[in-house]
Amino acid sequence: MDINLSTCFIAVDDHDKALAFYRDVLGLEVRNDVGFEGMRWVTVGAPSQPDVNIVLEPPLADPNASPADREAMAELLAKGLLRAVIFSTADCDATFERIRAAGGEVLQEPVDQPYGVRDCAFRDPSGNMLRFTQASGK
Repeated sequence: MDINLSTCFIAVDDHDKALAFYRDVLGLEVRNDVGFEGMRWVTVGAPSQPDVNIVLEPPLADPNASPADREAMAELLAKGLLRAVIFSTADCDATFERIRAAGGEVLQEPVDQPYGVRDCAFRDPSGNMLRFTQASGK
């Protein structure tokens, strides 16, 4: 079987703030920006990975979701309990400094992990935790 990751999703509560972070701070390119039934989806991705997309979507991107379900998802997002993605980087320390200098909310400074990576962590403007990992020995 030959499969590849194509698309993953990150819930955001403000697309403009999310774009300022993912595009302007992380350097991802905007590939698509669409709206439907009062919702908005913005697709971003690394220029070096044209076949991998990250969709920045509303916390519950289902037009048929109940108001109670929408509220529950928004609350989970606000608490930082929805997972996002782990990015790889050639230089964890330089990536950390760039994101911190741009005002990123630091969750963890760069540290060597016992499972073989050096990583750091931030919160995006919606509260999602993002990790940036560098393979050991690099």
